[in-house]
Amino acid sequence: MAGGGVRRISSGAPWEEEFGYSRAVELPNGLVLVAGCTSVVDGVIVGEGDPHTQAMTAFGVAFEALKKIGLEREDVVRTRMFLTHARDVEAVGGAHKELFGAIRPAASLIIVSGFVDPRLVVEVEVEAYRPGGSREAAGA
Repeated sequence: MAGGGVRRISSGAPWEEEFGYSRAVELPNGLVLVAGCTSVVDGVIVGEGDPHTQAMTAFGVAFEALKKIGLEREDVVRTRMFLTHARDVEAVGGAHKELFGAIRPAASLIIVSGFVDPRLVVEVEVEAYRPGGSREAAGA
């Protein structure tokens, strides 16, 4: 792993190259940080006008990034949900419970003024943990 043992994962989204970020970053201590994920899949917004569907899709994007690192939903220890409307708290919170009810990560739900596309009403971030450190640091 270059960069002091930090592993960077790309999803191939054009914004990663354009804005200079990684979809996920794994630290040598086993902490994995996943960048903000929305319901944009293959350039199309999934669930326009439906905060529950947008949340489920955005978490799905995050899970795909974790999968590339060899982690799963059960490895998530923290979530952050950003919403543009307080009226969507129940829908997005319900989606979170569907996905994480038994896992119960630390979670934040924050109301923001908007996203880069006004059709997006939800963005999520997840953090996961691999006990014993990263696979790369362990020589796997």
